[in-house]
Amino acid sequence: MSIVKKVIKEIVAKFATNNKDTGLSEVQIALFTKHIETLTMHMKENTKDYQARRGLLAFVTKRKRLLIYLHKKSYERYQKVIKELKLKGV
Repeated sequence: MSIVKKVIKEIVAKFATNNKDTGLSEVQIALFTKHIETLTMHMKENTKDYQARRGLLAFVTKRKRLLIYLHKKSYERYQKVIKELKLKGV
């Protein structure tokens, strides 16, 4: 499962401070969230796709670790990301 480049550019434009700031924690969290959404839809149709389930769990874990990091580093940025992506807090 891959995300279309157009969607990636939109996410980067929304969360990054400049055009080439793709490594920012907020951008990575937003990209992981988009991947999680697409894999969740895939899993609803293909319940026995265990490799996709493993990938989904990996993305959830990576996103959680980044959220914990952002929570420790900058609580204001963390709150902004949580609010915009409509996620539960850590």
